[in-house]
Amino acid sequence: MYPTSRPRRLRTTPALRRLVAETELRPRHLVLPMFVKEGATEPIPIASMPGVVQHTRDSLRKAAVAAVEAGVTGLMLFGVPAARDAVGSAGTDPDGILNAALADVRSEVGDGGVVMSDCCLDEFTDHGHCGVLDEHGRVDNDATLAVYAEMAVAQAAAGAHFVGPSGMMDGQVEVIRRALDAAGHTDTGILAYTAKYASAFYGPFRDAVESRLRGDRKTYQQDPANAREALRELALDLAEGADIVMVKPAMAYLDVLRAVADNSDVPVAAYQVSGEYSMIEAAAANGWLDRDRTILETLTGIRRAGADLVLTYWASEVASWLS
Repeated sequence: MYPTSRPRRLRTTPALRRLVAETELRPRHLVLPMFVKEGATEPIPIASMPGVVQHTRDSLRKAAVAAVEAGVTGLMLFGVPAARDAVGSAGTDPDGILNAALADVRSEVGDGGVVMSDCCLDEFTDHGHCGVLDEHGRVDNDATLAVYAEMAVAQAAAGAHFVGPSGMMDGQVEVIRRALDAAGHTDTGILAYTAKYASAFYGPFRDAVESRLRGDRKTYQQDPANAREALRELALDLAEGADIVMVKPAMAYLDVLRAVADNSDVPVAAYQVSGEYSMIEAAAANGWLDRDRTILETLTGIRRAGADLVLTYWASEVASWLS
């Protein structure tokens, strides 16, 4: 006997499949990470991230406008300074490359897009860590928080709608929230990197920001073996005032993303990171994968796992497909 209920009936035509699709991927769900390099006179291709560049301030403006016009909602900016020091002073400098770029982009897109900033020190320190080091060469959590607070205020003043503390310092959301409020930036939101793992998938990003990392970040980023720990981090970030929470990377941590989404009362983001991007580009370049289908499938999977928004280097391109 054939079964009375036949799931295949709901798959017979493209229109029917669209009608019953459980997960939607639209341009509004996408956030575009962008790099801007101090002193660059033309966009510089990033060899390990085909199709991604270090922007000049001028090309960044144009790319930001194009992304928003394509329907991309968010723009996450990362700065590549000309000089670095032990405390990442270029990150707190109001005239530093990231803060200048934030002002540029905000002046171009206004409130038509959501301008976001990476609130972390790894791009700006000469040792490549996400915080200030103590006399033993370890990241000093509390000394780092003081710098994050200053950095967040500078980014808000430059025009960031959201600041994104990505260093995984204990208490970072609370300290930044207090600093923003005290400086009058009560409407500036915090996108908390709630579960950021010490992942092997960040390699191309470090090329993009010309990182000088010494050692690793295993003492402050999460162990890839742990999932319950992410829920503890989530509870802390929510209690401290996070407006959006994020899981990073995305594709290898869909179980964590689902758990965070099930336990969060604020929107949830996921970051499809540089290594996830580059491995698909490399496989497609070798003819091993259908590039466009693979991109859409991975982004849909991240959405299906619970992400309300997805940071992806394909944001502008995918938005143009979906418009």
